[in-house]
Amino acid sequence: MKKRKKVMFISSCGGHLTELLSIEKIFKYYNYILVTEKNSISKKLKDKYNIEYLMCGSRNEPIKYPLVIIINIIKSIYLFFKYKPELIYTTGTHTCVPMCFIAHLFKKKIIYVEVIDRIDNPTLTLKIISRIADTIIVQHKEMLDKFPNAKYFGGVF
Repeated sequence: MKKRKKVMFISSCGGHLTELLSIEKIFKYYNYILVTEKNSISKKLKDKYNIEYLMCGSRNEPIKYPLVIIINIIKSIYLFFKYKPELIYTTGTHTCVPMCFIAHLFKKKIIYVEVIDRIDNPTLTLKIISRIADTIIVQHKEMLDKFPNAKYFGGVF
């Protein structure tokens, strides 16, 4: 029997997670782990998916957010070594940044898919991750002007 590739699908909650879950039909082909922020909606996914949680945080909470980032970096290190993914597949946002840098450090593949609502103005996460991602997928041709090495297939989701 062929060994299945270990893939970590990671995103923040909300629209990023919704886009990520739109490809759930491919999860079964991998030894996968889904990583997202823990909130009242994502907690309900525990029965359906192999899932781990990071802390939920927002830049709009300037006192709490730095602590959340530190905790999520530590948890990301833990999850990386626990699951040993060969590939990180992410739709962003801030939740995925530490994991992508950890994966890059250990020479693992990173696929970053920019969310569909970004037509010609990239997310901060894409600006950061573009330097280390192996593959960047954009969902609008206009983004190729800013990221000419990206791949465009139309709307992925």
